[in-house]
Amino acid sequence: MSEDQHGIPANPRDWPRTLFYVALAFSIFQIVTAAFSPISSQVLRAVHVGFLLWVVFLSYPAYGANRPWQPMAWLLSLAGIATAAYQWEFEADLIQRSGDLTTGDMVIGLVLIALVFEAARRVMGIALPIICGLFLAYGLFGEYLPGELAHRGYGFDQIVNQLAFGTEGLYGTPTYVSATYIFLFILFGAFLEQAGMIKLFTDFAMGLFGHKLGGPAKVAVVSSALMGTITGSGIANVVTTGQFTIPLMKRFGYRAAFAGGVEATSSMGSQLMPPVMGAVAFIMAETINVPFVEIAKAALIPAILYFGSVFWMVHLEAKRSNLKGLPKDQCPSALRAVKENWYLLIPLLVLVYLLFSGRTPLFSGMVGLALTAIVILGSAIILRVSSFALRCAFWIALGVLCVGFFQLGIGVIFAVIAALVLACWFIKGGRETLVICLHALVDGARHAVPVGIACALVGIIIGVVSLTGIASTFAGYILAIGRDNLLLSLILTMITCLILGMGIPTIPNYIITSSIAAPALLELGVPLIVSHMFVFYFGILADLTPPVALACFAAAPIAKETGFKISLWAVRIALAGFVIPFMAVYNPALMLQGDNLWMTAYMLIKTILAVGLWGMASTGYLQQKMPLWERVFAFAAGALLVVALPLTDEAGFVLGALVIAQHFWRSRQTGLAKA
Repeated sequence: MSEDQHGIPANPRDWPRTLFYVALAFSIFQIVTAAFSPISSQVLRAVHVGFLLWVVFLSYPAYGANRPWQPMAWLLSLAGIATAAYQWEFEADLIQRSGDLTTGDMVIGLVLIALVFEAARRVMGIALPIICGLFLAYGLFGEYLPGELAHRGYGFDQIVNQLAFGTEGLYGTPTYVSATYIFLFILFGAFLEQAGMIKLFTDFAMGLFGHKLGGPAKVAVVSSALMGTITGSGIANVVTTGQFTIPLMKRFGYRAAFAGGVEATSSMGSQLMPPVMGAVAFIMAETINVPFVEIAKAALIPAILYFGSVFWMVHLEAKRSNLKGLPKDQCPSALRAVKENWYLLIPLLVLVYLLFSGRTPLFSGMVGLALTAIVILGSAIILRVSSFALRCAFWIALGVLCVGFFQLGIGVIFAVIAALVLACWFIKGGRETLVICLHALVDGARHAVPVGIACALVGIIIGVVSLTGIASTFAGYILAIGRDNLLLSLILTMITCLILGMGIPTIPNYIITSSIAAPALLELGVPLIVSHMFVFYFGILADLTPPVALACFAAAPIAKETGFKISLWAVRIALAGFVIPFMAVYNPALMLQGDNLWMTAYMLIKTILAVGLWGMASTGYLQQKMPLWERVFAFAAGALLVVALPLTDEAGFVLGALVIAQHFWRSRQTGLAKA
């Protein structure tokens, strides 16, 4: 039996039957509640967490990698379900006696808190529970701390009420977003993965760049960027695409640490890429109360620049080490890959259109998921037909039926899916397609577990922060150190994000950093979206920085190299990208804030030049090896473009142009001398 990282078999065929059906019921429950909203938001959150606990305790062992001891697994699972049932049964009573807990309420609340902590420890390790435990301890005992860190003091029942009931603790905004948008988008990605979208992305990237200089590494960058449009997990991206790209890079002469660093850096960047963005975009939209499209719009240019910076670093390293690409006849055709699997792009394109046309993420995710199921089921039927005209007619007819959804409601979509399921049951090979869809449903539930449990546990942080106001105290410390120096405050905030984000998955990473560090930037006048994007960006980069570097340690067994060595290369590869959020803070036009497109274009050119110069300074190569003085001047020119003081832009452009021109002139002279 093949195991994934934490005890759930990788293939749903290998799952214990009970776990399989629980996961299937979980996905069906989420789809039904998203489509028809039959229960209140509070009950939805409680049942969502109950299902998460059920799946965790049935599948994740307390220690080791063996299957959990079933009597204890069922005892803990039923306790988790009991907390959800209690919220459902006594919903009205809990609202009426809000803040006045009974003995039964206290017992359920304490059981819920303990179960979520234990579930998170089993799924993600000890780092996040320790951080959340420190916040819990602060809520209970913070009144005894000295100075401004002390709060007024809260009773034990107040803490339990804040965390286990209402919408500011375990059932807070992250859990709501997990129970609605995130689960649907995870299912969306699971269906596309099962249908072969990963192969399409990889073949497309191989066809475009596999034969170029540094081709295997560039394939890793491009395929990870494309994967970011459908998946929300950087670690999963490392494990998925890295199985192909890392051995390929090593086969063509890349050092193991460099190959792992390229894959880790590219995969973590996938969480910056709209529309999914590691599911953080949905939580950010709910947290700061702005439309999702504004978050996606703000993330778009920085995400492209990030991948551009990684691509540039890979290109320079390949030139410096003379790393060739694959023979062109060994690379698949990018055009053929798209022609053969074009129908898989339909749900993704429709999803992007709906999100950017102002539809809600819940509506867009539901339509995207339904379209994916229709495309998979429909392709199983019509791809067996040889007539091109009949194929076109079939897809047009399905499209017309789906358009009817906008006028007639969700029932039309479910009717189309039911008809396709019935047809697949009777055609040759159709049942295999139904199995693919079934596995996508249970696989989606599996992928939702780490995200959902993390969203529940970080409710501890949100609850304590909102109760005690510690965020404003922390912001005051950063402001006191940085005084009125924005650059120093940004650097302190960056360091804080890198430290707080160590060993923490993306969503809790963002919630912790946005709760603690973002208020300091707001106090300094940084726009709301930009301040949250700044901490989110560096929270992601925390997974690349030593000593923890989760993404690098995920790549280590594939690369057969230590995670620490991989992380050193990952930081070097990502280094040029560190300038991007700083430049966005100094001029938010880089995140498409405001209506001045000329300023956005200017910032784009300036950032590209700064990234290019820092890439040259980091690798020490452009046309040929750069002497130390050239690297110093290239770094200085890039820094001048970042700080945005009077005349620094002009100085940066002039110095950068002189460095590049001088380098090309010196390279030409060297070439003439050799000739």
